[in-house]
Amino acid sequence: MSELRVALAQVNPCVGDIAGNSTLVRSQCAAADAKGARLVLFPEMVMTGYPIEDLALRGSFQRAAAAAVDALAAGLAEDGLGHLTVIVGTLGVAASGRPFNQAAVLRDGEVIARYNKHHLPNYGVFDERRIFAAGEDPCVIDVDGHRIGLAICEDIWVDGGTVAQVADANVDLLAVLNGSPFEEGKGRVRTDLARRRAAEVGAPVAYVNLWGGQDDLVFDGHSFIVGPDGAWLANAVGFEDALLVWDLPAADAPPPLARWSTSPPIPSRCTGRASRVFGITSSRTGSGR
Repeated sequence: MSELRVALAQVNPCVGDIAGNSTLVRSQCAAADAKGARLVLFPEMVMTGYPIEDLALRGSFQRAAAAAVDALAAGLAEDGLGHLTVIVGTLGVAASGRPFNQAAVLRDGEVIARYNKHHLPNYGVFDERRIFAAGEDPCVIDVDGHRIGLAICEDIWVDGGTVAQVADANVDLLAVLNGSPFEEGKGRVRTDLARRRAAEVGAPVAYVNLWGGQDDLVFDGHSFIVGPDGAWLANAVGFEDALLVWDLPAADAPPPLARWSTSPPIPSRCTGRASRVFGITSSRTGSGR
């Protein structure tokens, strides 16, 4: 089994603009493929924007989101990108009752797996228990022989549950889709938490986060990857588009080298120019979304 190139697509979707967000995902997949990625991760609810509040309860919006995911899978295959495994956050339609906050896994023109967020935050700015139904089942997928476990944001903040299930599944990577708002000092809390979860599952954690503004919320990005030994492996700068590319070693390979042993460097503010640093491609875009 060879190493697996993973791309974390840190993007700024627009709430309600399903068509525009689909186009954004499709273009990022093409960019990731050009860098040799085989697995592409997008943030929580990237297909619909986040938070969508009562839009989630509207039947027409649910149907549009479901159709867009199917169309995206087919479109990627038409683009010659069907070989990619693409994980997108979206609105999952339940047979009855409330919808799900969902991660859909796309490959070969189809949706090959779905994971529904287990733990729904209902404090501070979050109102998810009113809007969404909670999932119960874990999801572990195979990508080129690597076992990838899935979680969505709050799932890793709660002891037990998803993380405990994945820890029993012998995964090679835990992929976490996030819509985590900016808060002073929260970056350190996130990374300390991710390190604990990586140690718990015995595998690296890839944390991909939204960026941009929605009403009174600001999402900061700062996507990153940490190893099971706590090593800091890679990160994207905050408050801008970024495509963070990293290689997951083969199972029999030595542990990956830490890029920074304890914590990431403090990124400088964006200069407005496109740049590529340590496999990160980023470009400043407006935050009017």
